[in-house]
Amino acid sequence: MLISLDSIGKKFNQNWIFNNLSGQYESGKSVAVVGPNGSGKSTLIQVIAGLMPASKGTISYSNENGTVPDDEIYRRLILVTPTLELIEEFTLSEFLKFHFSMREPDPDQSLETLLKEAKIARQKNRYLKHFSSGMKQRLKLILAFATSAEMLLLDEPTSNLDEQGIDWYQEKINKLAKKKLLFIASNQRYEHDFCDIELNLLDFK
Repeated sequence: MLISLDSIGKKFNQNWIFNNLSGQYESGKSVAVVGPNGSGKSTLIQVIAGLMPASKGTISYSNENGTVPDDEIYRRLILVTPTLELIEEFTLSEFLKFHFSMREPDPDQSLETLLKEAKIARQKNRYLKHFSSGMKQRLKLILAFATSAEMLLLDEPTSNLDEQGIDWYQEKINKLAKKKLLFIASNQRYEHDFCDIELNLLDFK
């Protein structure tokens, strides 16, 4: 996967959140998106994911087969953000079945192993509405790790995780960084200290 950002910018009302941001990023590279609170980290992640349009500039996605069509982009990436809502009326088993009815599993990742490592394997018949905030965050990360996607967009990925959960995240993300394209929006060094590239949004004001 190769993503090309060509002079993109995003503004709300008359205020530019970021502007004239350009770059090319490919699989096997990890990008730390940093900047103070309110600098636009989460906004950039959502623009790259296609959840909101850029106010200017263009974003293109390509792989070994050429340009990825717009209607295929969502299959090539997966997003984890604190604002991502889970379907809480589902049990864990129902939710996993629903998710993987639409997305391909990563053949290099064992879902059962991830569930065990994240300490939620025994919760399969429990409704998500009864999960703690930390359990929900672990589930979001499991979906990112276990889904066949060439690009992972992670916004504050260890939100609500305890020390054990952070250690688990660090172990998994370091392995995935070798083969996928990662964008990690965070000011917590331990979430992105392995990244190859630092993208400071203060440079694009």
